[in-house]
Amino acid sequence: MSSKKLIGITGGIGAGKSIVCSIIHAMGYPVFYSDKAAKNILNTDNNAKNKMRAVFGDEAYLNNELNRPYISDKIFNDQKLLSAINEIVHPAVRKAFADWASEQTTDLVFNEAAILFETGAYKLYDANVLVVAPEAVRIERVMQRDNISKDAVLERMNKQWSDSQKEKLADHLINNDNASMLIPQVIELIDKLKL
Repeated sequence: MSSKKLIGITGGIGAGKSIVCSIIHAMGYPVFYSDKAAKNILNTDNNAKNKMRAVFGDEAYLNNELNRPYISDKIFNDQKLLSAINEIVHPAVRKAFADWASEQTTDLVFNEAAILFETGAYKLYDANVLVVAPEAVRIERVMQRDNISKDAVLERMNKQWSDSQKEKLADHLINNDNASMLIPQVIELIDKLKL
């Protein structure tokens, strides 16, 4: 068997990373979800919890669960606090992925992460896949999914890198524009990644 390749997969809010990952998973490849892992770490890892309390105070947790609204409010417009939480979470998530990936037996192992390029984590992978969709499509998807206004979606989008910034660093693109068929693109991607 060929050596295992680690593949990063990302995309802006509403691009459709989840559906692409579900196709990859259905094809028999394991997918690690960094955002889910981060939530789990912040709720269960005592070291991470202690660090969070040191930065955000005891209000960081309610009934031993991360106080998401409080944390979100604190970091929304505070770059220092956002950096602080990233310094707690990202190393722990990377370690969790490395431990998980070492247990996988397939030749391709995927890591889905919302901010792969922004954090520099993309450098850790053999290849990186960017899921893209037109802005109007993404806005509509997120408005429906999260039941929020267009302005709220745009506010979130403006905090992320643009697709054009990410495309410079991506090795492969998947177009999820509601017109292009996804499954053939994913099959083609898997074939390329196996080379």
